[in-house]
Amino acid sequence: MTSPHELKGRDLLCLTDYSAEQITFLLDLAAQLKARYYAGERVLDVLRGRSIAMIFEKPSTRTRVSLQVAAYQLGAQPIVLSASELQLGRGETIPDTARTLSRFVDAITARVYRHSDLEVLAKYATVPVINALSDLSHPLQALADFLTIREKLGRLKGVKLAFVGDGSDNMLHSLLVAGSKLGVSVYVASPSSLQPDKRILEAARREAEASGAEIRFTEDPFEAVDGADVVYTDVWVSMGQESVAEQKRRLLSPYQVNAKLMERASSRAIFMHCLPAHRGEEVTDEVIEGPWSVVWDEAENRLHTAKAVLASLVP
Repeated sequence: MTSPHELKGRDLLCLTDYSAEQITFLLDLAAQLKARYYAGERVLDVLRGRSIAMIFEKPSTRTRVSLQVAAYQLGAQPIVLSASELQLGRGETIPDTARTLSRFVDAITARVYRHSDLEVLAKYATVPVINALSDLSHPLQALADFLTIREKLGRLKGVKLAFVGDGSDNMLHSLLVAGSKLGVSVYVASPSSLQPDKRILEAARREAEASGAEIRFTEDPFEAVDGADVVYTDVWVSMGQESVAEQKRRLLSPYQVNAKLMERASSRAIFMHCLPAHRGEEVTDEVIEGPWSVVWDEAENRLHTAKAVLASLVP
């Protein structure tokens, strides 16, 4: 069993580095912290006196606010920094930034364009580094997603999740990794030209063999969604992909999540989206505002899972 001390001081770069037991521990802790929040315990002294640097190369709403509020509610001081506010913007190396910040703060969260930069940051930092989104993965969002699924469906093992859209999406990477460890089958509907990172897919398939989950790919969104418990999508064009935006929109136009597609899912199916949503592209208003949608509960759970991660990892 995972103990509260097992994760102290660890990095969280990708959920490939975490066991099913460790992920479940974080979900259980998030559920406990959420219950305490609604019982009136808004501020805890779990991280009193700690400081957390929060670096944002990319714009953010949910990640920035959830992490900042999570730190405050745990008693820590969040220090939010854009890349332009750091000497990174004037050419200081990532190793030098990592070593300097490690002398001032107790942890670093970073939202970056390149996952490789995050790995360098973690290599040279002497405090935990937490991935607040990279081009490879988004572990904080995935934790909130699986907490939401467990709340809504009462289980994780045996759930069928259908992801519709870009098969190379960083969000899909995290869903594949965590889902395969937790026994959640992931069916992906995507053009054959958009495939996951090979390392991620190989790791997810190994974990799926052990957990009994299935990982399947198809170009037919109706086939993927058939009988699904969860239908998930993400934006078609991520930040930094503006040069190929129109090409991707044309390629992904058959993969819109609409009412007709949702009707192929289970009668109790839920719709999820990590947000922000481009309504009318990857999802219609009828779905995101309809009875299937749990996106606002999903967004709220970013706060509770962020608290669980910070409380567990920050020494």
